[in-house]
Amino acid sequence: MSQIEIKSFLLGMVATNCYLIINKETREALIVDPADDALRISNAVEQGRWKPVAILLTHGHFDHILAVNDLKKRYQLPIYAHVEEEDVLKQTSLNMSGMIGQTYMTEADIYVRDGEHLKLAGLDIIVLHTPGHTKGSVCYYLPEEKVLMSGDTLFHCSIGRTDFPTGSTLGLLRSVQEKLFVLPDDVKVYPGHDSVTSIGYEKQYNPFF
Repeated sequence: MSQIEIKSFLLGMVATNCYLIINKETREALIVDPADDALRISNAVEQGRWKPVAILLTHGHFDHILAVNDLKKRYQLPIYAHVEEEDVLKQTSLNMSGMIGQTYMTEADIYVRDGEHLKLAGLDIIVLHTPGHTKGSVCYYLPEEKVLMSGDTLFHCSIGRTDFPTGSTLGLLRSVQEKLFVLPDDVKVYPGHDSVTSIGYEKQYNPFF
Protein backbone atom coordinates (compact mmCIF):
# COMPACT_ATOMS: atom_id res chain seq x y z
CA MET A 1 0.00 0.00 0.00
CA SER A 2 1.35 3.37 -1.00
CA GLN A 3 2.61 5.68 1.72
CA ILE A 4 1.82 8.76 -0.36
CA GLU A 5 -1.03 10.63 -1.94
CA ILE A 6 -0.40 12.94 -4.90
CA LYS A 7 -2.57 15.96 -5.57
CA SER A 8 -2.18 17.87 -8.82
CA PHE A 9 -3.10 21.43 -9.79
CA LEU A 10 -3.19 22.88 -13.28
CA LEU A 11 -1.86 26.41 -12.90
CA GLY A 12 -0.77 29.43 -14.86
CA MET A 13 -0.99 30.63 -18.42
CA VAL A 14 0.62 27.56 -19.99
CA ALA A 15 -1.22 24.91 -17.94
CA THR A 16 1.63 23.73 -15.74
CA ASN A 17 1.23 20.81 -13.34
CA CYS A 18 2.01 21.57 -9.72
CA TYR A 19 2.01 18.58 -7.39
CA LEU A 20 1.63 17.99 -3.69
CA ILE A 21 3.26 14.77 -2.53
CA ILE A 22 1.66 13.95 0.81
CA ASN A 23 2.90 11.42 3.35
CA LYS A 24 -0.38 9.89 4.46
CA GLU A 25 1.03 8.88 7.85
CA THR A 26 2.66 12.14 8.91
CA ARG A 27 0.54 14.52 6.76
CA GLU A 28 3.74 16.24 5.69
CA ALA A 29 3.73 17.52 2.13
CA LEU A 30 6.21 18.42 -0.58
CA ILE A 31 5.29 21.08 -3.13
CA VAL A 32 6.69 20.31 -6.58
CA ASP A 33 6.92 23.18 -9.09
CA PRO A 34 4.53 25.77 -7.61
CA ALA A 35 3.73 27.26 -10.98
CA ASP A 36 1.37 30.09 -10.02
CA ASP A 37 -1.53 31.01 -7.74
CA ALA A 38 0.03 30.60 -4.31
CA LEU A 39 -3.37 31.23 -2.73
CA ARG A 40 -4.95 28.23 -4.44
CA ILE A 41 -2.07 26.00 -3.35
CA SER A 42 -2.12 27.26 0.24
CA ASN A 43 -5.90 26.92 0.44
CA ALA A 44 -5.60 23.28 -0.61
CA VAL A 45 -2.83 22.70 1.93
CA GLU A 46 -4.88 24.19 4.74
CA GLN A 47 -8.12 22.47 3.78
CA GLY A 48 -6.26 19.15 3.74
CA ARG A 49 -4.56 19.98 7.04
CA TRP A 50 -1.22 19.07 5.55
CA LYS A 51 2.14 20.38 6.69
CA PRO A 52 4.37 21.54 3.82
CA VAL A 53 8.05 20.90 4.51
CA ALA A 54 9.85 21.79 1.25
CA ILE A 55 9.52 23.07 -2.31
CA LEU A 56 11.14 20.94 -5.03
CA LEU A 57 11.89 22.62 -8.36
CA THR A 58 12.49 20.53 -11.47
CA HIS A 59 13.85 23.62 -13.25
CA GLY A 60 13.69 27.38 -13.21
CA HIS A 61 11.38 28.49 -16.01
CA PHE A 62 8.81 31.10 -14.98
CA ASP A 63 5.86 28.78 -15.51
CA HIS A 64 7.15 26.48 -12.76
CA ILE A 65 8.18 29.04 -10.12
CA LEU A 66 5.76 31.99 -9.96
CA ALA A 67 4.34 30.97 -6.57
CA VAL A 68 7.69 30.02 -5.01
CA ASN A 69 8.47 33.22 -3.13
CA ASP A 70 4.96 33.61 -1.69
CA LEU A 71 4.83 30.01 -0.48
CA LYS A 72 8.34 30.17 0.95
CA LYS A 73 7.38 33.27 2.92
CA ARG A 74 4.05 31.85 4.08
CA TYR A 75 5.41 28.51 5.32
CA GLN A 76 9.13 29.20 5.82
CA LEU A 77 10.00 26.42 3.38
CA PRO A 78 13.42 25.48 2.01
CA ILE A 79 13.64 25.46 -1.78
CA TYR A 80 15.52 22.68 -3.58
CA ALA A 81 16.94 22.95 -7.11
CA HIS A 82 19.93 21.66 -9.05
CA VAL A 83 23.20 23.53 -8.62
CA GLU A 84 23.42 24.24 -12.36
CA GLU A 85 20.01 25.94 -12.35
CA GLU A 86 21.03 28.78 -10.03
CA ASP A 87 21.49 31.38 -12.75
CA VAL A 88 18.25 30.35 -14.49
CA LEU A 89 16.34 31.02 -11.27
CA LYS A 90 18.04 34.37 -10.78
CA GLN A 91 18.01 35.78 -14.32
CA THR A 92 14.82 36.86 -16.06
CA SER A 93 16.43 36.39 -19.47
CA LEU A 94 17.00 32.71 -18.67
CA ASN A 95 13.80 31.95 -16.77
CA MET A 96 11.88 33.87 -19.45
CA SER A 97 9.63 35.78 -17.07
CA GLY A 98 10.39 38.86 -19.14
CA MET A 99 8.45 37.28 -22.00
CA ILE A 100 5.24 37.68 -20.01
CA GLY A 101 6.01 41.20 -18.86
CA GLN A 102 7.19 40.23 -15.38
CA THR A 103 10.50 40.40 -13.61
CA TYR A 104 10.50 37.29 -11.48
CA MET A 105 13.51 35.87 -9.71
CA THR A 106 14.05 33.38 -6.94
CA GLU A 107 16.82 31.20 -5.56
CA ALA A 108 17.13 27.86 -3.89
CA ASP A 109 18.18 27.35 -0.30
CA ILE A 110 19.62 23.93 -1.09
CA TYR A 111 21.31 23.16 -4.40
CA VAL A 112 21.35 19.45 -5.15
CA ARG A 113 23.45 17.22 -7.41
CA ASP A 114 22.90 14.12 -9.50
CA GLY A 115 22.36 10.96 -7.50
CA GLU A 116 21.83 12.77 -4.22
CA HIS A 117 19.39 11.11 -1.81
CA LEU A 118 16.99 13.43 -0.05
CA LYS A 119 15.01 12.42 3.01
CA LEU A 120 12.01 14.75 3.10
CA ALA A 121 8.55 14.28 4.59
CA GLY A 122 9.67 10.79 5.64
CA LEU A 123 10.26 9.84 2.00
CA ASP A 124 13.38 8.74 0.13
CA ILE A 125 13.91 10.85 -2.99
CA ILE A 126 16.71 10.44 -5.52
CA VAL A 127 17.80 13.44 -7.59
CA LEU A 128 18.32 12.61 -11.27
CA HIS A 129 20.10 15.37 -13.18
CA THR A 130 18.47 15.40 -16.63
CA PRO A 131 19.90 18.34 -18.60
CA GLY A 132 18.34 19.18 -21.92
CA HIS A 133 15.25 21.30 -21.34
CA THR A 134 17.54 23.46 -19.24
CA LYS A 135 21.07 22.74 -18.08
CA GLY A 136 19.97 22.20 -14.49
CA SER A 137 16.76 20.26 -15.07
CA VAL A 138 16.18 17.42 -12.64
CA CYS A 139 13.68 14.66 -12.05
CA TYR A 140 12.80 13.48 -8.55
CA TYR A 141 12.50 9.71 -8.19
CA LEU A 142 10.74 8.07 -5.24
CA PRO A 143 11.92 4.46 -5.60
CA GLU A 144 9.80 2.98 -2.83
CA GLU A 145 6.68 4.49 -4.38
CA LYS A 146 7.73 3.96 -8.00
CA VAL A 147 6.97 7.60 -8.78
CA LEU A 148 8.93 10.03 -10.93
CA MET A 149 8.41 13.79 -11.04
CA SER A 150 9.76 14.46 -14.51
CA GLY A 151 9.28 18.21 -14.89
CA ASP A 152 9.66 19.20 -18.55
CA THR A 153 12.10 16.40 -19.38
CA LEU A 154 9.61 13.68 -20.29
CA PHE A 155 5.93 14.03 -21.21
CA HIS A 156 3.22 11.66 -22.35
CA CYS A 157 4.41 10.74 -25.88
CA SER A 158 6.68 13.79 -26.00
CA ILE A 159 9.68 15.54 -24.50
CA GLY A 160 10.44 19.06 -23.35
CA ARG A 161 11.38 21.87 -25.69
CA THR A 162 15.06 22.49 -26.21
CA ASP A 163 15.00 25.84 -28.04
CA PHE A 164 15.05 27.89 -24.83
CA PRO A 165 18.20 29.27 -23.14
CA THR A 166 20.58 26.51 -21.91
CA GLY A 167 18.57 23.82 -23.75
CA SER A 168 20.08 20.94 -25.73
CA THR A 169 18.23 18.40 -27.86
CA LEU A 170 21.01 15.84 -27.76
CA GLY A 171 21.39 16.39 -24.04
CA LEU A 172 17.69 15.85 -23.38
CA LEU A 173 17.49 12.67 -25.47
CA ARG A 174 20.54 11.32 -23.66
CA SER A 175 19.07 12.25 -20.27
CA VAL A 176 15.85 10.35 -20.96
CA GLN A 177 17.57 7.28 -22.31
CA GLU A 178 20.34 7.08 -19.72
CA LYS A 179 18.55 8.31 -16.58
CA LEU A 180 14.84 7.60 -17.04
CA PHE A 181 14.45 4.64 -19.38
CA VAL A 182 16.63 2.55 -17.05
CA LEU A 183 13.97 2.82 -14.34
CA PRO A 184 11.38 0.05 -13.90
CA ASP A 185 8.61 0.03 -16.52
CA ASP A 186 5.89 0.43 -13.89
CA VAL A 187 7.23 3.72 -12.54
CA LYS A 188 4.48 6.35 -12.85
CA VAL A 189 5.63 9.57 -14.46
CA TYR A 190 4.15 12.89 -13.30
CA PRO A 191 5.19 15.49 -15.88
CA GLY A 192 5.25 19.27 -15.83
CA HIS A 193 2.55 19.43 -18.49
CA ASP A 194 -0.11 17.07 -19.85
CA SER A 195 -1.16 13.75 -18.35
CA VAL A 196 0.41 11.10 -16.12
CA THR A 197 2.18 8.28 -17.95
CA SER A 198 4.67 5.50 -17.17
CA ILE A 199 8.23 4.64 -18.05
CA GLY A 200 7.16 1.44 -19.83
CA TYR A 201 4.57 3.25 -21.94
CA GLU A 202 7.03 5.94 -23.01
CA LYS A 203 9.73 3.40 -23.87
CA GLN A 204 7.27 1.68 -26.19
CA TYR A 205 5.28 4.56 -27.68
CA ASN A 206 7.17 7.84 -27.33
CA PRO A 207 7.92 8.91 -30.95
CA PHE A 208 11.16 10.62 -29.99
CA PHE A 209 12.85 7.29 -29.17
